[in-house]
Amino acid sequence: MAPATRPDPAQTQSAHDRVYRQLRTRIMHGEIRPGQALTLRGIGAEYGVSMTPAREAVRRLAAEGALSLSPSGRVSTPELSAERIEELAALRALLEVELASRALPRAHMALLDRMEALNGAIAEAIVKQDAVAYIRLNLEFHRMLYLRAQAPAMLAMAETVWLQLGPTMRSLYGRLNRTRPPGGHRLVIAALRAGDEPGLRLAVRSDVTGGLRLILAGDAG
Repeated sequence: MAPATRPDPAQTQSAHDRVYRQLRTRIMHGEIRPGQALTLRGIGAEYGVSMTPAREAVRRLAAEGALSLSPSGRVSTPELSAERIEELAALRALLEVELASRALPRAHMALLDRMEALNGAIAEAIVKQDAVAYIRLNLEFHRMLYLRAQAPAMLAMAETVWLQLGPTMRSLYGRLNRTRPPGGHRLVIAALRAGDEPGLRLAVRSDVTGGLRLILAGDAG
């Protein structure tokens, strides 16, 4: 009788990384709504992997606050309380204002032109009512600038906040019923072109917290 073959650890790790990264991106971009239930079996089937890499990916995402695990083993995207949304909005303001400030000396004209073009793509996503594209492009607008800060640890922290907020941002998009790009983006670009650090800090803070404040105001009303 031939001995049972064991899974190749390298292949298992590769599968785990692939599932983790793809599922993480989906959550960050709002493809999965708040409170949506997931199963390890469903994740494994969707990504063509066994239960082991699916479980490891879920555990890693739960550690980042992107998924909730109940004692019974139920997996879901978290439904954030008003207090949690307020806390994450404050974190965005602290981290992203600092990232933008550090990026300002390295924000060359070619970068600003790319940010202008990306803002145009955001406008197209809004016209098409494509919530996922809107969230993805909006985050890319910010990431494009923050990469110039050369502060990878700080950017990683900001991306973890984006990850935790992804499903909530999807709900926010529906409430806002946008018809044009966020005005804060234009103010961010204008401050960058003028080399206006105080104006840039104010524009970024307003842009990253404004929508979340609308959620809190709506929940309180």
